[in-house]
Amino acid sequence: MKHAVLGAMILAALAVPALAADYTIMAPAGPGGGWDSTARTMQAVLQDEGISKSVQVTNVPGAGGTVGLAQFVGSAKGDPSQLIVGGYVMVGAILTNGSPVSLADVTPIARLTGEAVAIVVPAASPIQDIKGLVDAMVADPGAVSWAGGSAGGVDHITVGLLAKAAGIDPTKINYIAFSGGGEALAAILGNQVTAGISGLGEFLPQVQAGTMRLLAVSSDARLPDVDAPTLAESGYDVVVQNWRMVAAAPGLSADQKAAVLADMEKLAKSAGWQKALADKGWADTYLAGDAFDAQLAKEIEATTVILKDVGLVK
Repeated sequence: MKHAVLGAMILAALAVPALAADYTIMAPAGPGGGWDSTARTMQAVLQDEGISKSVQVTNVPGAGGTVGLAQFVGSAKGDPSQLIVGGYVMVGAILTNGSPVSLADVTPIARLTGEAVAIVVPAASPIQDIKGLVDAMVADPGAVSWAGGSAGGVDHITVGLLAKAAGIDPTKINYIAFSGGGEALAAILGNQVTAGISGLGEFLPQVQAGTMRLLAVSSDARLPDVDAPTLAESGYDVVVQNWRMVAAAPGLSADQKAAVLADMEKLAKSAGWQKALADKGWADTYLAGDAFDAQLAKEIEATTVILKDVGLVK
C-alpha cells in the first residue's frame, strides 16, 4: 500500500509542469531604441507564450550600452534570472570607449535578430535622395549633421563607411550620438539635424506617416515593401546589418546556462516571436551556443578593423 501511495505521489509530481523561470532583462539604453524594443518584445512574447511567468525590463542608458554592461557584470553574477540585450552597437562602443568590461565578462546566449540600417531626412528637407545628401557632405562634411545611436555603434560606423565610399574623410563627419532612439527621433523630427540614421524598424512608422523621407537602406538587396534603394545600388559600396543578441549573467553553471538557452530557443521558435519579427521588419538571424560564440569572436575582430579604418579607434 505504501509503495502504491508513493508511486502515485511520484506520478503526480511528474505531472506538474516545471515552474516557468522569471527574468529581468536589461536594455542598456534609453526608451524608444532598438535594444529597448528588443527587450520589451522579448518580455511580451516570453509571457504570452507561457515560457516565463513574469518578465521585467529595466533601462540603463549610457556610452553605447557599456554603462549598463558594467552594472550588469557587477550585480548579476551567478543569477540565471538576469539577462541583457546587446549587439553590434555594444561591440563598437566597448572598443571606442575603452570599456573596462566586455562581452567576455558575460555569458553570451544567442543572436536574435538582424536589421538593415536606414537613412532618413525630415519630410520638409530639400534633400530628395541619398545622392543629394552625399553631395552635401562632399561640399562640406561638417555642415551635414547626423543624428544616430551611440558613438562607435552601427549607425556611426555606417556613416563612416558611407563617407569613405564617397571619398570623404570619415573623421570629418558631424555625427551626434544619442543614447536613446526617442531622443534621436525628436532631433530629426524637430529639424535639428540634417539627417538621421538608425534601424529601419525605428523609422518606418514616421516614414509611413509622411513625417520622414527614407533615402536608402544598408541591406545587400532591396527589402520587400520598402520603397528605398540600397546604398550599394546607389553607387556606395556599403552593406551593413545591425544584429542584436541576448546574454546571461557571468558565473553561471553549465546547467543554468542550458536552461536559459532552452528558454531563448523556445522564444525564437514561437509563433509570437515570428509575428513580432515580421511586424517590426527584423530578420530572423537566430544563432546560439558554440556557433554563436564563434560568430561573436569574428564580429568583434571585424568591427575592430572597421573602426580603425574610419578613424574611431587608433
